[in-house]
Amino acid sequence: MIKVLRYGDVSENQIFSRVTPKVDVQSVVSEIIENVKVNGDKALYEYAEKFDKVKLDSLIVTQKEIEEAFGLVEPEFIEILKKAEKNIRLFHEKQIRKGFEIDKDGVILGQKIIPVEKAGLYVPGGTAVYPSTVLMDAVPAKIAGVSEIAIVTPPNRQGKINPAILVSASIAGVDKIYKVGGAQAIAALAYGTETIAKVDKIVGPGNAFVAEAKKQVFGMVSIDMIAGPSEIMVIADKTCRASDIASDLLSQAEHDKLASAVLVTDSESLALSVQKEIEVQLSKLEREEIARTSIDENGKIIIVENLDIAIDVANRIAPEHLEICVDEPFKYLDKIKNAGSVFLGKYCPEALGDYFAGTNHTLPTSGTARFSSPLSVDDFIKKTQYIYYTKDALNSVAEDVFYFAKKEGLTAHALSAISRKEK
Repeated sequence: MIKVLRYGDVSENQIFSRVTPKVDVQSVVSEIIENVKVNGDKALYEYAEKFDKVKLDSLIVTQKEIEEAFGLVEPEFIEILKKAEKNIRLFHEKQIRKGFEIDKDGVILGQKIIPVEKAGLYVPGGTAVYPSTVLMDAVPAKIAGVSEIAIVTPPNRQGKINPAILVSASIAGVDKIYKVGGAQAIAALAYGTETIAKVDKIVGPGNAFVAEAKKQVFGMVSIDMIAGPSEIMVIADKTCRASDIASDLLSQAEHDKLASAVLVTDSESLALSVQKEIEVQLSKLEREEIARTSIDENGKIIIVENLDIAIDVANRIAPEHLEICVDEPFKYLDKIKNAGSVFLGKYCPEALGDYFAGTNHTLPTSGTARFSSPLSVDDFIKKTQYIYYTKDALNSVAEDVFYFAKKEGLTAHALSAISRKEK
């Protein structure tokens, strides 16, 4: 049963402690990465047999397989995927950056916006299927202008990729899809193999092995973030329905046994009602075991004196998802400093953001919303700056540059500026 804590009556550690995975995967992942670096495709085929229990003929998803997938997915769901893609595209098109140029007195300074050339998107498999992740990761990359977008995702024991993943990839405009998952997929994207081209950026969530692999290859390639277990925090008052709040908390608990679901409320009666309602709803879930472990081990209901304290708690925890379930949620929006994505009002469940609204669902976790942001078009661009000076413009500042460089003891820097100045 979810714990009920009264803020101020328990230690801060009980309020603010986070889930920390206990699995030590560093050495295992390091070995996998080195094997893929040395042996390329051979290592990928071997890992497919070992981890995915399948002997693959090819790592590449063919166009025929993609076409067949459209016949295996319900037309109604294909239409929903297209609607979701449209919403995601509409939101992310607003993020497009433009370069700029300053031209004054013989000096031109500017900045160019350039998309990365190749991006690799990791799409998890295993306990669930995530066509939503395909859309969330591929659409911003496409809008940014990435020239080649590749997906890596683990196959099933028949060597197939879930058809919903393939349909989503087609709708989003993905260029290549590979049947490889786990840390070995990250290594393949980072270093390249005979079949899989090296990319410039890797994005997408995954398990502890995938997260560790992204951490280890960072520097060889860019990554979006190191994603931890899923999180949700709900701030709610006495006017909310316990059944709504319980289902919102469980929406993240069913992701992973390590997921955390937290309610912060100024109403003790709501707290106790939600505690009971969670137990009622748990028994109805397909993923009851996962959700129950998450709720029992990591879930919390925190009772506070007022909603201003609730906001302070939220800012300290910096949750991945934050729901503000009150009648006038915009009163609190500007007070939120640290959260991945904020859901406002009583009719805005977190699931809207996961699938359909258009905001991105690849979000900072584990408190990293204090300094990082949701996946966006910005993740798929880089900025290059440029400078131009006329002869007169350089002559006017050469002495200043000379003096500055000499102060840092860099004589060649100083001479490079002054040597061009006309005597």
